[in-house]
Amino acid sequence: MADELKLFLISDSIGETGLKLAQAVAAQFPDLAPRYIRFPFVNTEKKLIGILDQAKEENGIVIHTLATPGLSKLANSYGKELKLQIFDVFAPIVDTIAANYHVQPTGVAGAIHDLDEKYFDRISAMEFAVLYDDGKDPKGFLEADIVLLGVSRTSKTPLSLFLANRNLKVANLPLVPNAHIPEEIWQIDPKKIIGLTTDASVLMEFRRQRMIAYGLNPDTTYSAREQVNEELSFAEDLYKKIGCMVINTAHRSIEETATIILDNMGLDGFGSDEHVN
Repeated sequence: MADELKLFLISDSIGETGLKLAQAVAAQFPDLAPRYIRFPFVNTEKKLIGILDQAKEENGIVIHTLATPGLSKLANSYGKELKLQIFDVFAPIVDTIAANYHVQPTGVAGAIHDLDEKYFDRISAMEFAVLYDDGKDPKGFLEADIVLLGVSRTSKTPLSLFLANRNLKVANLPLVPNAHIPEEIWQIDPKKIIGLTTDASVLMEFRRQRMIAYGLNPDTTYSAREQVNEELSFAEDLYKKIGCMVINTAHRSIEETATIILDNMGLDGFGSDEHVN
């Protein structure tokens, strides 16, 4: 049985930053069993001290992203007093920027989650992705910042939603051999179109698992090599005609594929203000 890695994650907001960092670190140690013990919205000294005492009792490693100055300093000083393994991954960067640019941080917890214009733009982009998923309405292609094309099971929908969370309006179209391609596709700047492809063996397995999840026979035409090769070939020919960028998603995560797209389009990947025109 793998040794348990107890990671205490403390935040005065929702704690997503600390969680992502902890997950990235834990992924480097596949022989350990990570346990993420989350404490969001920590806003009092009493609550913070109680958590640190618990971490000491359970021999946990503490990662905190406390933006509130008093709490951050208390976590570091009390953690040192307890001889805890404690990592402040927020204050050192903030302090460095403050010193270099002679400005003071707001010290506001969860400032990134303010309900500002960008937030509502992101919600609008998410709604757009759902509305124009799977080519439901061709007019969405003309309004989209990015149009994803791909055969079934090439991650079009999850990728659309992930990019929508970056404030980008995304529409996608499933490709089926000999099916009609909407005229709108040919009216779009090819730079806004991304052709998704994958390896035949990977696609076959994805489709088999999909059928199993539905409680159906996995060995059907849908997952047959001949059918898969035909679909991938059709998609490849279409991408050449369009002249769009092509990405193989076979061994890439959604995040990796999204990063390639954002880099290709000159966006920062964190909700850039500029949309692709």
